[in-house]
Amino acid sequence: MFFLPTGKKAAAYYGDLVLNNKSEKADMPPVIFPHWVHRAEFKCKVCHPAIFEMRSGANDINMGKIAEGKFCGRCHNDTIAWGPIRCARCHSGKPGMKTGLVHGFSR
Repeated sequence: MFFLPTGKKAAAYYGDLVLNNKSEKADMPPVIFPHWVHRAEFKCKVCHPAIFEMRSGANDINMGKIAEGKFCGRCHNDTIAWGPIRCARCHSGKPGMKTGLVHGFSR
């Protein structure tokens, strides 16, 4: 999900992921990872397996590690891409969303 200039949320794209193993436990909305947008720009090997294992639950992602330049922070560091300071850009899911696909790829 992305924020449009009007402040309205756009619908999720094919293959986007919900990450909520830790978000709501930390009183934050679930993360919606726009996989399809990243995949349209980059080949899979840019992130897999060097940054992220391609197995649900295999990546122990948290904001501390992102701030250290791990996981999403490898690129989202205010040099390559915007930094992780605008929480709602990622934490845009609705309470109760389960970790996994928004819609798209079969398992």
